[in-house]
Amino acid sequence: MKYDIILCGVGGQGVLSVAALIGRAAAAEGLQVKQSEVHGMSQRGGAVMAHLRFADHPVASDLIPQAGADLILSMEPMESLRYVGYLAAEAALVTATEPFKNIPDYPELDTVLAAIRRLPHSLLVDAAKLADEAGNPVAVNTVMVGAASRLLPFRADTLEKVVREMFSAKGVKVVEMNLKALELGRRAYAASSHTCTA
Repeated sequence: MKYDIILCGVGGQGVLSVAALIGRAAAAEGLQVKQSEVHGMSQRGGAVMAHLRFADHPVASDLIPQAGADLILSMEPMESLRYVGYLAAEAALVTATEPFKNIPDYPELDTVLAAIRRLPHSLLVDAAKLADEAGNPVAVNTVMVGAASRLLPFRADTLEKVVREMFSAKGVKVVEMNLKALELGRRAYAASSHTCTA
């Protein structure tokens, strides 16, 4: 078994926290994990991208080749399109719908979302709304992990355990809000008319 993910977004959206969460879940299930990150002026809303690879055998490289990713998991729609060349033929793209307009010529959102919908296996998630519903507007990244969780080769309880561990220092209320965000993401995937099959 081998699974490769491109994680992306902009600085401040928790891309690397998502990578840590998924990487910990992979390790908890006994998988080998490698990760590589690119920080693009993250303090100024610049692009952030990580390659995350895990397998039941040693992973030779931390970089995913073009057309080699099983999943793109993005916190921002335009950033998701930046890395489409990494998707394997039957791979999935899961992205939050809310834009982070960090450039003056950000394309029309409808155009960006239409391009994502044309991909064979894509899912758009209104993650900001779900994070609000969970009681924590900054839990967009946890919502996105939940939305992608049915594509990940982990047990649901493994992800829940890692969420508890990662947020335990912030108190019970923060743990519970993130567990709810994870569950709302899962429900968004289940309720969608997605065509994700990876």
